[in-house]
Amino acid sequence: MYKTIFSNIGKYKKQAILSPVTIIGEVLMEVLIPMVMALIIDNGVKKGDVGYVAKMGGLMVLMSVFSLCFGALAARFSAVAAMGLAKNLRSALFRKVQDFSFANVDKFSTASLTTRLTTDVTNIQNAFMMFIRMAFRSPIMLVCATIMAVRQNARLSLVFLFAIPVLAFAVFFIISKAHPRFGKMLKKYDDMNGKIQENLIGIRVVKAFAREEHEKKNFEENTDSVRRAQFAAEKLVILNMPIMQLVMYASITAILYFGGHMAVNGNIKTGELSSFIMYVGQILLSLMMISMLFITFVISRASIQRIYEVLAEEPTIKDSEASQVSAEDGSVRFEDVSFSYYDDMDNLALDSINLDIKSGETIGIIGGTGSSKTSLVQLIPRLYDTTKGRVIVGGHDVKEYALETLRNQVAMVLQKNVLFSGTIRDNLRWGNAEATDEEIIDACKSACAHDFVMSFPDGYDTDLGQGGVNVSGGQKQRLCIARALLKKPKIIILDDSTSAVDTATDSSIRKAFSEKLADTTTIIIAQRISSVMDADRIIVMDGGKITDVGTHEQLMQTSEIYREVYDSQQKGADE
Repeated sequence: MYKTIFSNIGKYKKQAILSPVTIIGEVLMEVLIPMVMALIIDNGVKKGDVGYVAKMGGLMVLMSVFSLCFGALAARFSAVAAMGLAKNLRSALFRKVQDFSFANVDKFSTASLTTRLTTDVTNIQNAFMMFIRMAFRSPIMLVCATIMAVRQNARLSLVFLFAIPVLAFAVFFIISKAHPRFGKMLKKYDDMNGKIQENLIGIRVVKAFAREEHEKKNFEENTDSVRRAQFAAEKLVILNMPIMQLVMYASITAILYFGGHMAVNGNIKTGELSSFIMYVGQILLSLMMISMLFITFVISRASIQRIYEVLAEEPTIKDSEASQVSAEDGSVRFEDVSFSYYDDMDNLALDSINLDIKSGETIGIIGGTGSSKTSLVQLIPRLYDTTKGRVIVGGHDVKEYALETLRNQVAMVLQKNVLFSGTIRDNLRWGNAEATDEEIIDACKSACAHDFVMSFPDGYDTDLGQGGVNVSGGQKQRLCIARALLKKPKIIILDDSTSAVDTATDSSIRKAFSEKLADTTTIIIAQRISSVMDADRIIVMDGGKITDVGTHEQLMQTSEIYREVYDSQQKGADE
């Protein structure tokens, strides 16, 4: 797990190595300074040798300057390395998410992925910066200062035999209890971020139903839940510092007491006692830093696990990148296809689907809510893989294609119309990055979008804002259809993509499709029978199965479900 995370240090490895190297220089200077100070007191001040004091004082100043320089370099190197790791880690996470199938994305909530890309990576960044400094500085300082202290007076050093076990027990207790609490705290962050995201996306609905106060109350409950979880975790961690300080000051008090008696009795020089006290401070400070390092590790460990979960997640759809297979035509065939979102044959969304669609056909799909119409068409561009059976596109099993090749042959306008920040032109070129202005205009005319686009002051250079906030639902649908048309695919799938447009516009779009996409296989999922009644064939679905297939006239005679839907819609139209 740790190897996977920290392998992302990449080109910042040099800074990660230089930081502990410069730390060693800083520590050596700091450890030698008390020894020089002892010499100044015992050999210079006591004997009144001003020249010796000045010479050794200058040496101590020089050592302090070197220590300062080494420390500054170490801080810079560690900061660069830690921020570089965070940058690479976020990039690795984002690339991994881009490789996920829909099934993988379903496993992690959007809010959770956002928290992992922000809060969790920041936790690791801070922990890594502290680690490459303190994990080297504190142990080296502890060893060197201990050696120097024992050299000064071995008897006084026995104080550490009592201090170290107390510190070790305190750190072990805090680590063992705090880790699971931080894991719970991060899950609460996920819930809070999910609520923020949901509220911001649905802000118009909130205002339309005057639910601002309700949402405020819910959000306060979410933030309070985060506060309680954070308090439960932090109240253990904050014990670390007072325990460390208590042991540190108790040790110094004991050393002053016993050392003072020894100095009075002439068993230790004044300078030696002063330097010994400084070494004790360095030792106890090192122990404190080591304990803080362990605590930071506990905090970051939960974040490391959460990020590793994403990086270690295997995409359920394996890409055949080296495949040279290309669609021969726009034919689609389902061979005994069953599909479950949970890979559970006892919980099927699609059951034993057999269907043969010829290239260039226009196919309509009708069915009630939950009849798995969308699940069926999502298998064609391999957004999901079948649980059983095969899907053949253009004469080849979809698993034989490179995903990019397959999805470039299949254009799909999803139920949820998504536009991105940028201009209308930028969004349309998602369909074809090399599309000319003439091709863009032609696609928009086919999707009945050109007129409303030109009604904007900036035309195709109009900025849509985040998610296309300044266009209506019907306008979004038409822009998404135009974007799909620019791909010039062999198969185009419209998943209830004209539900927000009026019947006249719907009719115009269908007419343009029949004229300009005569060689393209067109699959239309619709709630309105008027949207599919001119199709070559109409598929009626119910409960994840195909119940009937035929033309409008045939289904009016043979399909009870189709006839009921038609009659209810006609009745509504008549009324």
